Amino acid sequence: MGAAALGMMVVLQVASGVSENPAGFTGPIVTVMAVSAVCFAAAARGWGRAGRAFAAAALIGYAAEAIGESTGFPFGQYRYSGVLWPEVGPVPVTVCVAWGGMGLAAYGVGTAISTRWAVVLGASALTGWDLFLDPQMVRLGLWTWAEGGPYRGVPLTNFAGWLLVSLLVMAAIRRTLGVPFRSRGLTSLYTVMAAMETLAFAAVFEPRDPLVAALGGVTMGAFALMAWRRGREPGRTRQAGFVRNRGRLREPDASAAQRESGGEDRPGYVREPDGVREPGGGLWPGRGLAWVRRQGWGRMSRWMVLPGRARGWRRSWRG
Repeated sequence: MGAAALGMMVVLQVASGVSENPAGFTGPIVTVMAVSAVCFAAAARGWGRAGRAFAAAALIGYAAEAIGESTGFPFGQYRYSGVLWPEVGPVPVTVCVAWGGMGLAAYGVGTAISTRWAVVLGASALTGWDLFLDPQMVRLGLWTWAEGGPYRGVPLTNFAGWLLVSLLVMAAIRRTLGVPFRSRGLTSLYTVMAAMETLAFAAVFEPRDPLVAALGGVTMGAFALMAWRRGREPGRTRQAGFVRNRGRLREPDASAAQRESGGEDRPGYVREPDGVREPGGGLWPGRGLAWVRRQGWGRMSRWMVLPGRARGWRRSWRG
């Protein structure tokens, strides 16, 4: 379903590029983008967590936009033109949906690059999208800036405000979704958005804008490229707290694994509330530790099994 929504987003973007009224496609494009993001997140962490994460991001975006439109903080002085509807107070619903949908996509990119720095990387990736978004929306007359700015009429304070709000959005998504996960679907959504926006500014919009195409394309493209490259590196499963067994993820239920195999807790490892502390000091996320025996290659071998949500993570691994 996420892939179907992503395909529909591309179709609508192409249609908007050749339409005489491209502003009319903004709402539908943002809606299917958000549907795609929620579906991809749900495939990894379940519908409940995905829905709550989307809602949290959208509400933070709404609060920031409402405060910003009224006070000028944190983005700068701007006004919506009334073209986007419906509105809740001073803020169009489409804007809130965009914060939620692309917030999930950017978080997926951030976790693919580094689970430890996912919040900062995701916030930077989301801010990179605004290098396209604001010039395009100003061009379409969806909002106006009171004083303008050096970047196609957009003040630089806008991007500082975007980074600040994006950090809050990423922190809320991480807290809601829980254990960091890898989703090729969310990375694909971010990558497709980067490619379509670059193509639009470079070859479709009139007048064409190679500056925006270059800055936005390089920024979003760099995050997408890092996400794809890092996602292919071996040993990424350990960072998410899971292990692979013969090409598959083992269901990480420590107590069940011990009962089935008779394995014992490994001496030297210490259980802690947030995971298991290795003798060398490294922390494995999860609630327990079991060593499970496996027959293979002519001799007995052992591996570690950690608790968590392996089933949803496995779907994310397979894209």
